[in-house]
Amino acid sequence: MALAVLAVGTNCATAQHIQAFLEAHNQERMQMGVPALHWDDEVAAYSLWWTNHQKDYESCAMRHSDGPYGENLFWGSPGKEWSPHDAVKSWVDEKQHFNYEGNSCAQMCGHYTQLVWRDSTKLGCATATCPNGDTLISCNYDPPGNYIGQRPF
Repeated sequence: MALAVLAVGTNCATAQHIQAFLEAHNQERMQMGVPALHWDDEVAAYSLWWTNHQKDYESCAMRHSDGPYGENLFWGSPGKEWSPHDAVKSWVDEKQHFNYEGNSCAQMCGHYTQLVWRDSTKLGCATATCPNGDTLISCNYDPPGNYIGQRPF
């Protein structure tokens, strides 16, 4: 097995870091009966580009890229080492606001629905440490989800 290494912000993510992102996502996807996501280097490169852009030019403004992929963003304050599981848990926590029958959200739940979007098959994520010490995590999904009128699963 080849060791995958992805530059993440100013750090390097090992195969274990990549596996942590996949495991956290696919655990919830499995519970919802949707196929597992697979890591994609092109999607990961996009995530890395966007987190670095946010860090270097926008002070980690938590602004979506409006790019070709579905996208979830996570922000964590300094003082803790934020993990892939922390980011994914924050998105999965939105599940409680999703009403499947009505295909609607009582509160924000778009991060959750993107995470479990049945047609998304590829994942790429990146982490950046912001100038003030905050952590920004971006995960991108291909193909994107959250189409109006369609159910995630």
